[in-house]
Amino acid sequence: MKKNGIINSAISKVLSDLGHTDQIVIADAGLPVPAGVPKIDLAVTVGNPSFEAVVKAVHEDMVVEKVIAAEEIVAGNAKQHAFLAREFPDQISYVPHEEFKQMTRQAKAVIRTGEATPYSNCILQAGVFF
Repeated sequence: MKKNGIINSAISKVLSDLGHTDQIVIADAGLPVPAGVPKIDLAVTVGNPSFEAVVKAVHEDMVVEKVIAAEEIVAGNAKQHAFLAREFPDQISYVPHEEFKQMTRQAKAVIRTGEATPYSNCILQAGVFF
């Protein structure tokens, strides 16, 4: 049995398989998952688990070199925008939400949370630890 970090086997496997510049998505409950992209569904109830809790847990186990969010998060969800800015200072870039959804097609996986607030989504791009 794993002692530390993420114990969800599907997430742990995806993180272990990531190479430099590979991307995963952490999504709210409403983001569409493109055909062919694996979905790891963590949603239990509305709001549970939260976007913030999942992002923090993944970030603790993953080397992140870049974060992409929808530009609409700035005005449409100030709370989540502030969280991402604190969690990933100087690492966030923004694209229109429609472009964000197109970008999810290239993800290695989408991790679906129970979050039910607008634009609570991000793409995490893997870096390297050396």
